Amino acid sequence: MSIRQRMRFESNLLKIEASGEFSLEEAKSAFLEILASVAQYQATKVLLDGRKVMGKPREFERFLYGEFAAQECMKLIDTHRVVPRFAYVLHEPLRDPERYGEIVAVNRGMLVKTFDTPEDALNWLGLTPPIEPGAGA
Repeated sequence: MSIRQRMRFESNLLKIEASGEFSLEEAKSAFLEILASVAQYQATKVLLDGRKVMGKPREFERFLYGEFAAQECMKLIDTHRVVPRFAYVLHEPLRDPERYGEIVAVNRGMLVKTFDTPEDALNWLGLTPPIEPGAGA
C-alpha cells in the first residue's frame, strides 16, 4: 500500500491529508509532490495531517527522511524564493517521541515541527483553528 495525499490550498495554507503505509521511498515521493504544490501556490504554511499513515520507521529512516526533506526544501527556497513552514500532525509510532527526524531537518535549515493535534499545529503556524459547531455550548 502506498501513501496517498489529498491537498487543498486556501489563505496561504497548504493542507494535506495523507493515508497509507509508510515506506521511506513513498515518503520521499510524497514530499516532492508537496513541494511542487508549495512552489505552485507560493505557500508559506504547510499542514500535513498524517494521522492515517501507518508504520514505524527505523531510526536510520527517520534520519534519511529528515535529511532529504531539508535538502529538497533548501532547493525550493533557492529556486522559488518561498520559505515554507511545515507542521506535521502524526501519531506514534510514526511520530517519534524523541523527534529525531524533526531535529535532523531543523538542524539542516528546515522550518518544521511535529504535533499530536491539528490545533497545536495550526497555533504554531500562527493560524487560529476553526471553531467547531456547538463547541463550548
